[in-house]
Amino acid sequence: MSPETQRDSVPSIASPVRTIALLSAGLVLLTACGGGTSSSAAKSGSADGYPVTLKNCGRTVTVEAAPHRAVSVDQGSTEILLSLGLADRLAATSTWTDPVMKGLEKANAKVPRIADNRPSSEKVLDQEPDFISASFESTLAKGGVAPREQFEDLGVPTYVSPADCTGKDNSGGGDGARTAPLTMDSVYEEVRDLAKVFGVQKRGDTLVAQLRARVKKATEGVDASDATLLYWFSDSKAPYLAGCCGAPGIITRELGAKNVFDDTHEEWPQISWETVADRNPDVLVIGDLTRKAQTAESAAKKIEFLESNPVTKNMDAVRHKRYVLLSGQAMNPSIRTVEGVERVAAGLRTFGFAG
Repeated sequence: MSPETQRDSVPSIASPVRTIALLSAGLVLLTACGGGTSSSAAKSGSADGYPVTLKNCGRTVTVEAAPHRAVSVDQGSTEILLSLGLADRLAATSTWTDPVMKGLEKANAKVPRIADNRPSSEKVLDQEPDFISASFESTLAKGGVAPREQFEDLGVPTYVSPADCTGKDNSGGGDGARTAPLTMDSVYEEVRDLAKVFGVQKRGDTLVAQLRARVKKATEGVDASDATLLYWFSDSKAPYLAGCCGAPGIITRELGAKNVFDDTHEEWPQISWETVADRNPDVLVIGDLTRKAQTAESAAKKIEFLESNPVTKNMDAVRHKRYVLLSGQAMNPSIRTVEGVERVAAGLRTFGFAG
């Protein structure tokens, strides 16, 4: 979960009519523990690599056939599927904070968007999905779209990004806390898992290789060990700032820099501006969001606040306008975290902190 996922809860009870329709349609057969399959599905799947069984965030997910009406309920997951060339397999998407990643505009335009924020479970079920993917555990939980069990009881497999559950405790509310630093390996695992689910493993391997190459190119020759960074996602009144070990932690470690709040394992703690000013980071990495859920979502609004607020306007980074602007998705665990590495590296070079 990230601040972008903090929404009002939506109804999560499927109607009996929809339940019957889904079950009778026989979209997919799944049990959370890898249960039985129909003989026809097993026969057709065995020849082409199905069923596919994955361990995912403490669950066993079985997909009996390649999805053709998938619904992706978080932008990060959607952009992976679009990058894998699977627009024609998507019935719908939802929960967007930013324009779609560059290069995916045409593919994205082909897929209906059922909600800019989190949809109700009924809207998702209206698409008659045969697979549902999400970036955050909170999306497919009570208070989100619906608990995973609700969809699985209807025979619809669900998948959540490993980056939101590997080495992370989401039980305490808020945005969770990292028990271990996140690495890009969790993102690469998600790419490969989804490629396997859809039967396009080679595309997954190619995408991972491209992402690895971009990180290597962006960080080549960079030594930012003298630079301190702060990551501001959203809200000016009680700002959500990055802790040590989420996606911003990946960016920081790749560049050898230091996050001024690396002493907290919370994903996105809310910290006072007085504390921020005391730590006086060299560079401010600012989320440039297009949603309108909280105060100061856009980078322009954030910078306006920083340069007018008495507590922040005299910080070194503000006085020297050392700002790096990132999409919300680049600050979440996603394939766009690579974009974050590239942009922060470029900013550090510009500001003279790259070694």
